[in-house]
Amino acid sequence: MLEKAGFKAAQAIVALVLASIASLASAQTAVWQVSKDDGNHIYLGGTIHLLRASDYPLPPEYELAYQESDRLFFETDIGAMNDPSLQQRMMAQMTYQDGRTLRTVLNEEAYQALSDYVASAGLPIPLAMMQTFKPGLLISTLSVLELQKLGFSPQGVDMFFHTRAMGDGKDRGQLETLDQQLALLASLGDGYESDYVMYSLEDFKDMESQLETMVSSWRAGDLSVLEEQFVGSMGEFSDELYQGLLVDRNQDWLPLIEAMFEQEGTEFVLAGVAHMVGEDGLLAMLESRGYEVTQVMAQP
Repeated sequence: MLEKAGFKAAQAIVALVLASIASLASAQTAVWQVSKDDGNHIYLGGTIHLLRASDYPLPPEYELAYQESDRLFFETDIGAMNDPSLQQRMMAQMTYQDGRTLRTVLNEEAYQALSDYVASAGLPIPLAMMQTFKPGLLISTLSVLELQKLGFSPQGVDMFFHTRAMGDGKDRGQLETLDQQLALLASLGDGYESDYVMYSLEDFKDMESQLETMVSSWRAGDLSVLEEQFVGSMGEFSDELYQGLLVDRNQDWLPLIEAMFEQEGTEFVLAGVAHMVGEDGLLAMLESRGYEVTQVMAQP
Protein backbone atom coordinates (compact mmCIF):
# COMPACT_ATOMS: atom_id res chain seq x y z
CA MET A 1 0.00 0.00 0.00
CA LEU A 2 1.71 3.06 -1.22
CA GLU A 3 0.23 5.34 1.41
CA LYS A 4 2.78 3.79 3.71
CA ALA A 5 5.55 5.37 1.66
CA GLY A 6 5.25 8.61 3.56
CA PHE A 7 2.28 10.33 5.11
CA LYS A 8 1.31 12.99 2.60
CA ALA A 9 3.61 11.65 -0.11
CA ALA A 10 1.68 8.43 -0.31
CA GLN A 11 -1.75 9.86 0.13
CA ALA A 12 -1.60 13.13 -1.75
CA ILE A 13 -3.35 13.51 -5.09
CA VAL A 14 -3.55 16.07 -7.81
CA ALA A 15 -3.78 19.83 -8.13
CA LEU A 16 -7.41 20.89 -8.64
CA VAL A 17 -10.86 19.29 -8.56
CA LEU A 18 -12.58 19.63 -11.91
CA ALA A 19 -15.69 21.73 -12.04
CA SER A 20 -17.50 18.62 -13.22
CA ILE A 21 -17.10 16.96 -9.82
CA ALA A 22 -17.13 20.06 -7.65
CA SER A 23 -20.77 19.44 -6.87
CA LEU A 24 -19.78 16.26 -5.05
CA ALA A 25 -17.82 18.16 -2.43
CA SER A 26 -20.68 18.07 0.04
CA ALA A 27 -21.26 14.33 -0.39
CA GLN A 28 -21.65 12.09 2.62
CA THR A 29 -19.36 9.19 1.86
CA ALA A 30 -16.33 8.08 -0.14
CA VAL A 31 -18.20 5.43 -2.14
CA TRP A 32 -19.38 6.09 -5.69
CA GLN A 33 -21.48 4.27 -8.24
CA VAL A 34 -20.12 4.55 -11.77
CA SER A 35 -22.69 3.78 -14.48
CA LYS A 36 -22.85 3.38 -18.25
CA ASP A 37 -25.75 4.43 -20.44
CA ASP A 38 -26.93 0.82 -20.58
CA GLY A 39 -27.38 0.74 -16.80
CA ASN A 40 -24.37 -1.45 -16.10
CA HIS A 41 -22.47 -0.15 -13.08
CA ILE A 42 -19.60 -0.73 -10.68
CA TYR A 43 -18.69 0.77 -7.32
CA LEU A 44 -15.57 2.71 -6.38
CA GLY A 45 -14.61 2.97 -2.72
CA GLY A 46 -11.95 5.35 -1.48
CA THR A 47 -9.95 3.71 1.29
CA ILE A 48 -7.54 4.46 4.07
CA HIS A 49 -5.08 1.62 4.39
CA LEU A 50 -4.47 1.95 8.13
CA LEU A 51 -7.19 2.69 10.68
CA ARG A 52 -7.80 2.58 14.43
CA ALA A 53 -10.23 0.27 16.18
CA SER A 54 -12.30 3.37 16.99
CA ASP A 55 -12.78 4.04 13.27
CA TYR A 56 -15.10 1.04 13.02
CA PRO A 57 -17.82 0.40 12.06
CA LEU A 58 -17.18 1.76 8.58
CA PRO A 59 -19.70 4.09 6.93
CA PRO A 60 -22.74 2.00 5.86
CA GLU A 61 -22.25 2.82 2.18
CA TYR A 62 -19.26 0.47 2.11
CA GLU A 63 -21.41 -2.39 3.33
CA LEU A 64 -24.10 -1.54 0.79
CA ALA A 65 -21.61 -1.64 -2.09
CA TYR A 66 -20.06 -4.83 -0.74
CA GLN A 67 -23.39 -6.62 -0.50
CA GLU A 68 -24.37 -5.61 -4.04
CA SER A 69 -21.03 -6.67 -5.55
CA ASP A 70 -19.94 -10.02 -6.94
CA ARG A 71 -16.21 -9.28 -7.15
CA LEU A 72 -13.83 -7.01 -5.26
CA PHE A 73 -10.74 -5.40 -6.73
CA PHE A 74 -7.94 -3.99 -4.58
CA GLU A 75 -4.86 -1.97 -5.44
CA THR A 76 -2.72 -5.08 -5.17
CA ASP A 77 -2.86 -8.75 -4.23
CA ILE A 78 -3.32 -8.46 -0.48
CA GLY A 79 -3.27 -12.22 -0.06
CA ALA A 80 0.21 -12.39 -1.59
CA MET A 81 1.56 -10.26 1.26
CA ASN A 82 1.84 -13.50 3.22
CA ASP A 83 4.17 -15.00 0.63
CA PRO A 84 7.42 -15.94 2.44
CA SER A 85 9.45 -14.67 -0.53
CA LEU A 86 7.99 -11.16 -0.31
CA GLN A 87 10.34 -10.03 2.46
CA GLN A 88 13.34 -11.23 0.48
CA ARG A 89 12.18 -9.51 -2.71
CA MET A 90 11.39 -6.34 -0.81
CA MET A 91 14.82 -6.12 0.79
CA ALA A 92 16.53 -6.89 -2.51
CA GLN A 93 14.75 -4.03 -4.27
CA MET A 94 14.49 -1.50 -1.48
CA THR A 95 17.96 -1.56 0.07
CA TYR A 96 21.26 -0.44 -1.36
CA GLN A 97 23.30 -3.38 -2.61
CA ASP A 98 26.31 -1.43 -3.90
CA GLY A 99 27.90 -0.09 -0.72
CA ARG A 100 25.86 3.10 -0.54
CA THR A 101 24.19 4.03 2.74
CA LEU A 102 21.94 6.81 3.95
CA ARG A 103 25.04 8.47 5.34
CA THR A 104 26.64 8.64 1.91
CA VAL A 105 23.47 9.38 -0.08
CA LEU A 106 21.92 12.16 2.02
CA ASN A 107 23.44 15.60 2.36
CA GLU A 108 24.59 16.78 5.76
CA GLU A 109 21.42 18.72 6.57
CA ALA A 110 19.09 15.84 5.71
CA TYR A 111 21.16 13.23 7.48
CA GLN A 112 21.39 15.34 10.63
CA ALA A 113 17.63 15.97 10.57
CA LEU A 114 17.03 12.24 10.17
CA SER A 115 19.45 11.41 12.97
CA ASP A 116 17.81 13.95 15.29
CA TYR A 117 14.35 12.65 14.46
CA VAL A 118 15.21 9.00 15.11
CA ALA A 119 16.95 9.92 18.37
CA SER A 120 13.98 11.90 19.67
CA ALA A 121 11.06 9.84 18.36
CA GLY A 122 11.51 6.87 20.66
CA LEU A 123 11.42 4.39 17.79
CA PRO A 124 12.28 0.71 18.34
CA ILE A 125 14.69 0.66 15.38
CA PRO A 126 18.00 2.56 15.60
CA LEU A 127 19.27 4.47 12.59
CA ALA A 128 22.23 2.10 12.35
CA MET A 129 19.85 -0.71 11.39
CA MET A 130 18.35 1.38 8.56
CA GLN A 131 21.57 2.62 6.96
CA THR A 132 21.13 0.55 3.80
CA PHE A 133 17.44 1.44 3.39
CA LYS A 134 16.56 3.39 0.27
CA PRO A 135 14.48 6.50 1.05
CA GLY A 136 11.24 4.76 0.05
CA LEU A 137 11.74 1.97 2.57
CA LEU A 138 13.06 4.39 5.18
CA ILE A 139 10.05 6.71 5.05
CA SER A 140 7.66 3.77 4.78
CA THR A 141 9.13 2.25 7.93
CA LEU A 142 9.12 5.52 9.87
CA SER A 143 5.56 6.30 8.77
CA VAL A 144 4.21 2.95 9.91
CA LEU A 145 6.00 3.25 13.25
CA GLU A 146 4.53 6.72 13.78
CA LEU A 147 1.07 5.49 12.83
CA GLN A 148 1.34 2.59 15.24
CA LYS A 149 2.22 5.01 18.04
CA LEU A 150 -1.08 6.76 17.28
CA GLY A 151 -3.04 3.53 17.45
CA PHE A 152 -3.33 2.79 13.73
CA SER A 153 -2.96 -0.74 12.38
CA PRO A 154 -2.91 -2.36 8.91
CA GLN A 155 -6.53 -3.42 9.50
CA GLY A 156 -7.74 -0.64 7.24
CA VAL A 157 -10.59 -0.65 4.77
CA ASP A 158 -8.75 -2.78 2.22
CA MET A 159 -7.69 -5.51 4.63
CA PHE A 160 -11.12 -5.51 6.26
CA PHE A 161 -12.94 -6.21 3.02
CA HIS A 162 -10.31 -8.60 1.71
CA THR A 163 -10.86 -10.73 4.82
CA ARG A 164 -14.63 -10.45 4.39
CA ALA A 165 -14.46 -11.46 0.74
CA MET A 166 -12.31 -14.47 1.51
CA GLY A 167 -14.75 -15.64 4.16
CA ASP A 168 -17.76 -15.06 1.91
CA GLY A 169 -16.16 -16.72 -1.10
CA LYS A 170 -16.30 -13.62 -3.28
CA ASP A 171 -13.90 -13.34 -6.19
CA ARG A 172 -10.98 -10.96 -5.71
CA GLY A 173 -8.68 -9.18 -8.11
CA GLN A 174 -6.04 -6.47 -8.15
CA LEU A 175 -5.12 -3.43 -10.21
CA GLU A 176 -1.37 -4.00 -10.00
CA THR A 177 1.07 -6.57 -8.66
CA LEU A 178 3.00 -6.39 -5.42
CA ASP A 179 6.23 -6.35 -7.41
CA GLN A 180 5.01 -3.25 -9.26
CA GLN A 181 4.33 -1.58 -5.92
CA LEU A 182 7.73 -2.60 -4.57
CA ALA A 183 9.48 -1.19 -7.63
CA LEU A 184 7.63 2.11 -7.28
CA LEU A 185 8.34 2.32 -3.57
CA ALA A 186 12.01 1.58 -4.19
CA SER A 187 12.20 4.48 -6.65
CA LEU A 188 10.73 7.14 -4.33
CA GLY A 189 13.18 9.96 -3.86
CA ASP A 190 15.56 8.62 -6.49
CA GLY A 191 17.72 11.54 -7.55
CA TYR A 192 16.35 13.87 -4.86
CA GLU A 193 16.90 11.74 -1.78
CA SER A 194 17.72 14.55 0.63
CA ASP A 195 14.74 16.68 -0.37
CA TYR A 196 12.42 13.69 -0.11
CA VAL A 197 13.60 12.81 3.39
CA MET A 198 13.34 16.42 4.57
CA TYR A 199 9.85 16.73 3.06
CA SER A 200 8.68 13.57 4.81
CA LEU A 201 10.19 14.44 8.18
CA GLU A 202 8.42 17.79 8.06
CA ASP A 203 5.12 15.97 7.52
CA PHE A 204 5.63 13.90 10.65
CA LYS A 205 5.51 17.01 12.85
CA ASP A 206 1.74 17.43 12.60
CA MET A 207 0.81 13.89 11.63
CA GLU A 208 -1.69 13.38 14.45
CA SER A 209 -3.82 16.43 13.68
CA GLN A 210 -3.69 15.79 9.96
CA LEU A 211 -4.73 12.18 10.47
CA GLU A 212 -7.76 13.31 12.46
CA THR A 213 -8.74 15.63 9.63
CA MET A 214 -8.08 12.96 7.04
CA VAL A 215 -10.20 10.29 8.72
CA SER A 216 -13.13 12.61 9.45
CA SER A 217 -13.08 13.99 5.89
CA TRP A 218 -12.88 10.48 4.44
CA ARG A 219 -15.85 9.32 6.51
CA ALA A 220 -17.88 12.32 5.35
CA GLY A 221 -16.74 12.05 1.73
CA ASP A 222 -15.70 15.71 1.90
CA LEU A 223 -13.79 15.98 -1.36
CA SER A 224 -12.88 19.63 -0.89
CA VAL A 225 -11.03 18.89 2.34
CA LEU A 226 -9.53 15.68 1.00
CA GLU A 227 -8.23 17.56 -2.01
CA GLU A 228 -6.82 20.37 0.10
CA GLN A 229 -5.04 17.93 2.38
CA PHE A 230 -3.79 15.44 -0.19
CA VAL A 231 -3.18 17.47 -3.31
CA GLY A 232 -1.23 20.62 -2.74
CA SER A 233 2.00 19.70 -1.04
CA MET A 234 2.86 16.74 -3.22
CA GLY A 235 2.40 18.58 -6.50
CA GLU A 236 4.30 21.57 -5.17
CA PHE A 237 7.11 19.39 -3.86
CA SER A 238 7.73 17.16 -6.88
CA ASP A 239 5.95 16.72 -10.18
CA GLU A 240 7.82 13.45 -10.60
CA LEU A 241 6.56 12.09 -7.29
CA TYR A 242 3.00 13.17 -8.02
CA GLN A 243 3.10 11.73 -11.51
CA GLY A 244 4.57 8.39 -10.46
CA LEU A 245 2.53 7.76 -7.32
CA LEU A 246 -0.83 8.89 -8.60
CA VAL A 247 -1.28 10.00 -12.19
CA ASP A 248 0.56 7.18 -13.96
CA ARG A 249 -1.08 4.54 -11.80
CA ASN A 250 -4.56 5.98 -12.30
CA GLN A 251 -4.00 5.94 -16.05
CA ASP A 252 -2.81 2.33 -15.88
CA TRP A 253 -5.85 1.34 -13.83
CA LEU A 254 -8.43 3.09 -15.99
CA PRO A 255 -8.59 0.49 -18.80
CA LEU A 256 -8.82 -2.29 -16.21
CA ILE A 257 -11.76 -0.54 -14.58
CA GLU A 258 -13.47 0.13 -17.91
CA ALA A 259 -13.14 -3.55 -18.83
CA MET A 260 -15.20 -4.43 -15.75
CA PHE A 261 -18.29 -3.00 -17.44
CA GLU A 262 -18.05 -5.78 -20.03
CA GLN A 263 -18.16 -8.53 -17.42
CA GLU A 264 -21.17 -10.20 -15.85
CA GLY A 265 -21.95 -9.14 -12.31
CA THR A 266 -20.89 -6.08 -10.34
CA GLU A 267 -17.42 -5.06 -9.17
CA PHE A 268 -16.43 -3.06 -6.11
CA VAL A 269 -13.05 -1.38 -6.62
CA LEU A 270 -11.29 -0.36 -3.41
CA ALA A 271 -8.28 1.94 -3.71
CA GLY A 272 -6.74 4.74 -1.68
CA VAL A 273 -9.01 7.76 -1.51
CA ALA A 274 -6.15 9.84 -2.89
CA HIS A 275 -6.68 8.11 -6.24
CA MET A 276 -10.32 9.15 -6.43
CA VAL A 277 -10.36 12.94 -6.48
CA GLY A 278 -8.79 15.70 -8.51
CA GLU A 279 -8.50 16.41 -12.19
CA ASP A 280 -6.32 13.32 -12.64
CA GLY A 281 -8.35 11.21 -10.20
CA LEU A 282 -10.34 8.18 -11.23
CA LEU A 283 -13.69 9.95 -10.78
CA ALA A 284 -12.79 12.73 -13.19
CA MET A 285 -11.20 10.31 -15.65
CA LEU A 286 -14.33 8.20 -15.77
CA GLU A 287 -16.62 11.21 -16.06
CA SER A 288 -14.54 12.53 -18.97
CA ARG A 289 -15.19 9.24 -20.76
CA GLY A 290 -18.93 9.59 -20.44
CA TYR A 291 -19.66 7.55 -17.33
CA GLU A 292 -22.10 8.85 -14.74
CA VAL A 293 -20.55 9.15 -11.28
CA THR A 294 -22.89 9.45 -8.31
CA GLN A 295 -22.32 9.35 -4.59
CA VAL A 296 -23.73 6.30 -2.83
CA MET A 297 -26.10 7.18 -0.01
CA ALA A 298 -27.25 4.40 2.31
CA GLN A 299 -30.81 4.69 3.55
CA PRO A 300 -31.01 5.56 7.27
